[in-house]
Amino acid sequence: MIKILVVEDHALVREAVAQTLSRLQDGVECVEAKGADDALSKLEASSDWDLAVIDLMLPDMNGFSLLAVLAKRFPDVPAIVVSAMDDEASVRRAIKGGASGFVSKSSSSEEMLQAVRVVLGGGVHTPDSTDRAPGRRSGAPVSERFGLTAAQTRVLELLAQGKTNREIADLLGLSEGTVKVHMSAIFRALGVSNRAQALVVISRHGTRL
Repeated sequence: MIKILVVEDHALVREAVAQTLSRLQDGVECVEAKGADDALSKLEASSDWDLAVIDLMLPDMNGFSLLAVLAKRFPDVPAIVVSAMDDEASVRRAIKGGASGFVSKSSSSEEMLQAVRVVLGGGVHTPDSTDRAPGRRSGAPVSERFGLTAAQTRVLELLAQGKTNREIADLLGLSEGTVKVHMSAIFRALGVSNRAQALVVISRHGTRL
């Protein structure tokens, strides 16, 4: 049994999302919430939630604010944003704010289902269009695509090899503090908040750094 909370104030959209999610597999339970307060009440009422799917434009609370509340009060419940606000800045802000996935409302139902599969499997899903910085070639290395410096690229290469900050510092002759600064810059450039999410982005673009 997979239990999913769908947070959307427009009834027709909410019902359509729930109907799509029911196709994920047998035994999917979709619970609908018409706003942030309704969603938080439902989350507090039980502890067996597997996923929250939320819109950014809610009547009682900004979706980004709701993500922050979810990350603090329900850290074990991953969230996917489904929104018409699908510009790169909104996607990156949502992921940085704690979302594990982002799906544009203009996407197909199959893409939504794929996003849910990725997130339930512990991954991060973002629209393909936001994986590339404007003006950068889609076939370019990750470092060029996200505008990383040479130093940041070296750190990212070692991160991809599973090296710790201390190991990276020793290998590159840097202080651990400097490595942490590079890591923060890399995470910002990739639009992620931790190592695991960075590795997901790398894997989505192949092995070229």
